[in-house]
Amino acid sequence: MSRPTSIGQRDAAVDVLIAGAGVMGAATAFWLTRLNRQLRVVLVERAPDFVQASSSLSASSIRQQFSSPVNIALSQFGVDFLRQADHWLGPGSQAALGLHEAGYLYLAGRDQAPALRDLHALQRSHGVEVALLETQALAQRFAWLQCEDISLGSLGLRGEGWFDGPGLHQRLLRAARQQGAELWHDEVLALQVRGRALESVALRQAGLLSPGLFVNAGGPWAARLSAPGAPPLPIEAGRRSVFVLSCPQPLPDCPLLIDTSGFWLRPEGRYLMTGREPIEQEPELPLEPDWREMDEAQWERLAHRIPALQALRVERAWAGYYEMNRFDHNAFIGPHPQLPAYAVISGFSGHGMQHAPGAALALAEWLLHGQPRSVDVRPLGLQRWLDGQPLREANVIG
Repeated sequence: MSRPTSIGQRDAAVDVLIAGAGVMGAATAFWLTRLNRQLRVVLVERAPDFVQASSSLSASSIRQQFSSPVNIALSQFGVDFLRQADHWLGPGSQAALGLHEAGYLYLAGRDQAPALRDLHALQRSHGVEVALLETQALAQRFAWLQCEDISLGSLGLRGEGWFDGPGLHQRLLRAARQQGAELWHDEVLALQVRGRALESVALRQAGLLSPGLFVNAGGPWAARLSAPGAPPLPIEAGRRSVFVLSCPQPLPDCPLLIDTSGFWLRPEGRYLMTGREPIEQEPELPLEPDWREMDEAQWERLAHRIPALQALRVERAWAGYYEMNRFDHNAFIGPHPQLPAYAVISGFSGHGMQHAPGAALALAEWLLHGQPRSVDVRPLGLQRWLDGQPLREANVIG
C-alpha cells in the first residue's frame, strides 16, 4: 500500500470527508469515486497500519440467515460482489478473497425449533436458499455431529460461508485510491455546525476543513463523531475473542456451526475457529482474548456437540471489536435527518464485513442521488433511532 497523502498536498477543497478507513470507509470511498470520478474523496485514518482495526481482526463470514429483510438483501449483494470480485476489484481478486460457500448451520433444541421454523419461512420468502433438517437428516449429513438433543437444523445451501475479510478491506482501499480517493494519516477532533449546515471539521494535523459531506465510518468509535447537537450514537466497542483450535480428526463438509449453547465454530484451513458470547460486556476492554471463554465448561460444550473435539488443542487466540449498536443490533446507514451533510455507516454489530459492499454502495447512491438504489437501506436510517423505534435483528452471533 502506498503512503498516506502528505500534509503539504492537502490544500484543495474536499467534497467528501470520510472518518475511518476501515472496510466501511474504504468501501464508501470506492463506490463514491466509482460513481463520480470528479469527486475529491478523502479518508482520514488515525492508525493507517490497521493492526488493531476491526477490519483486520474479523472472522470474516457471510450469511443470509438473518431476521431482518434488509440484512438479507445486504448479504445477497455481498456474496454476489465476492463472486464477481475480479470485475469490481481487478484480476485475481476472487481467488485471493477465497469465498468458501460451505453454509451456516443453526442448531435448535425443542424449545428453539418453532422460532427457527418462523425464520426459515421469512428467509425463504426473500429468496434465501436454506433447508430445514430434522435430527436424523442432520446425523446422516454430518456424521461427526452429536444430534441427540437437537430437534432441527437450518442449513444454508448457497450464498453463505467465509472469506478473507482483511483482504477485501485492503483491495477496496487500494481500488478506491486508484480511482482518486486520498488516505490521510490524521484524526478528526470535532465537527462544527450552524443550524442544519456543517460548517467545518477540525483535524489534528490539517486543521479546519469545510467538506461538502462528512461520513462517520468510525466503527467502534463512531459515537465520538456523533452529530453535534444530537444525542450520541449508541455504538460501543464490544470485545470478542476468537480461538484457533486443532482437531486430530477431520470434520467433512463442516459449515459454520451455531450451537444451541451459543458458541460458533468454523473451519479455517486445517484448523477450526470458535467463539462465544463474551463474559465481560463492558465497552472498550483491552484487545486481549479472554481465556475464561475457553474454560473447562466451554471445552465440554464443544466436545459434547463434536465428540472429536475431546482431543482439541487451542493453538492461539486473538480479540477484536464489534461495533455494537446497543439500540437494536443493526447498522445505521444514511444522512442524518437533521444535518443532511452528515452521514453514518456504522454500528453493524458483528455483520459489517459481509455487508460492507452493499451498505457502502447504498450510502454512496443516497448521498449522490438522494436515495439508495441498489439495496434499499432506508429501514437502517437514523430516523428510527430518533423516533425510538428499533429495528431488531434476532440473529446476532456472539
